[in-house]
Amino acid sequence: MLILFVVLVIIASVILGLIVLIQNPKGGGLSASLGGFSNQLMGVKQTTDVLEKGTWVFAAVVGLLCLASPAFMPKNGVKNSKYDDTRNVQQPKPAVTAPSTTTTPLPGAKVDSPKR
Repeated sequence: MLILFVVLVIIASVILGLIVLIQNPKGGGLSASLGGFSNQLMGVKQTTDVLEKGTWVFAAVVGLLCLASPAFMPKNGVKNSKYDDTRNVQQPKPAVTAPSTTTTPLPGAKVDSPKR
């Protein structure tokens, strides 16, 4: 679910960036590029209003998604990846063995066979 929020935030951020880049910083925007016909040509005067509203909408969407995404993050103690299993595993302690009663000859030593 967290991945879905990340993808939605990225998409909304890209759209927000495009809307901001379309706007003219001096207030002209798309209406200024079409000349003086802003009142008669398909409502181009309204374009700046739509872009401004779009900026506010997508900024709010990004903000809300960022605020809601921590609710879907895993809490402490919940394992969410294959690497979490190795952190809390207790290593087994080596077994204590009794010393052997037989002696092992050193290499090159002459071994006598037991007599009966």
